[in-house]
Amino acid sequence: MYLDHPKITATNSTTEADRIERLNRVYGYALGLADAAGNREFLCKLSHIHDHKGRLMVVWFNPPTEQEKEFFTRAWQSKIGDETVNVEHQVEQTPA
Repeated sequence: MYLDHPKITATNSTTEADRIERLNRVYGYALGLADAAGNREFLCKLSHIHDHKGRLMVVWFNPPTEQEKEFFTRAWQSKIGDETVNVEHQVEQTPA
């Protein structure tokens, strides 16, 4: 069992609680795609997921592959997501 899941936040989440629920569904969808693809590294690479006014921001500890990026694009584009392809990926900068 993996217990160190990424932080999930959203702009205006205090007034629009459904944003966090949507992110949890999108996260689960992306995890399911990664699992079905046999990608065992996916979960450990994720740092943070944030919804900023309809743009999904995914922050990684390590650079994602194109396939890993696609997992989030498919999830965000689905009916449980925002139904758009507005997804940004960033890699966390480690302090020198």
